[in-house]
Amino acid sequence: MSDQPDVADWILYAWFACAALSTAYVAWDNFVRKNPEETVMKWGWVLITLYLGPVGAALYVVTDKESAPGTHEQFIRPLWKQGVGSTVHCVAGDATGIIVAASVTATLGYAMPIDFIVEYLAGFGVGLLIFQSLFMKDMLGTSYLGAIRATFVPEWLSMNMMASGMFPTMALLMMGRDMQPSEPLFWAVMSLGVMVGFTTAYPVNVWMVARDMKHGLMTRRPADGAQHRASHAHGEHRMRWDVTRPQLTAVATLTTLVLVASTVLSTQKVNVSLGANDVGGAMKEEHA
Repeated sequence: MSDQPDVADWILYAWFACAALSTAYVAWDNFVRKNPEETVMKWGWVLITLYLGPVGAALYVVTDKESAPGTHEQFIRPLWKQGVGSTVHCVAGDATGIIVAASVTATLGYAMPIDFIVEYLAGFGVGLLIFQSLFMKDMLGTSYLGAIRATFVPEWLSMNMMASGMFPTMALLMMGRDMQPSEPLFWAVMSLGVMVGFTTAYPVNVWMVARDMKHGLMTRRPADGAQHRASHAHGEHRMRWDVTRPQLTAVATLTTLVLVASTVLSTQKVNVSLGANDVGGAMKEEHA
């Protein structure tokens, strides 16, 4: 068998090239042209575009790129754009943790149940401890531990919904195919998984922004160093949740059930008990 790339590989390489160019554009517009966005969101956009390619760049242009000088605050105000920003902040951290963990577990040949556990913990850990708490503690006006307490529940809800899209995508497309990080198809599945996860995480992020549980897009003007959260209601960074305990319990239960159901159902047609190292290239799907 030839080791030369086939047509499908070249299509994937073309996508990766588009993703690289898109990421370069988003980074240039944020850090060189200085789009007046908060720094943590700039890095969030760079990572999201790295994973989503032109889709990420398009989202950036229509939701966060200042269309004319001095218009950023008004441009990002709509709730649907704030929801996109909140999802970007979540998925940038969560997906990074999941992708790094998936690369390690795939190389080691772990079975899918172990993969999912490690990837969930890694995604949640990177999202909570770095993107939420570490990068947000000054903005929230609290300590690192205080930021962890303040962002734990919103990050958990968002992570559940993000994983409920990404995990089934990975299970259905990877199991039985012995994919390794050295193959372009592995990274294509990761990209598609992030895209699906972003979509499933978006509704709960819109809900949390509307309830002041999470921030969305922001504006930072270098002239005065001030930070402004442009939302549908007001511009405070110190979150004061507008949600009742029964509402929070209902949403937490729903996101947990969606995560469990989507993951379990997606693994019914594949053998999740074996890792690639157990049977090598002979790993096949088990059809009911």
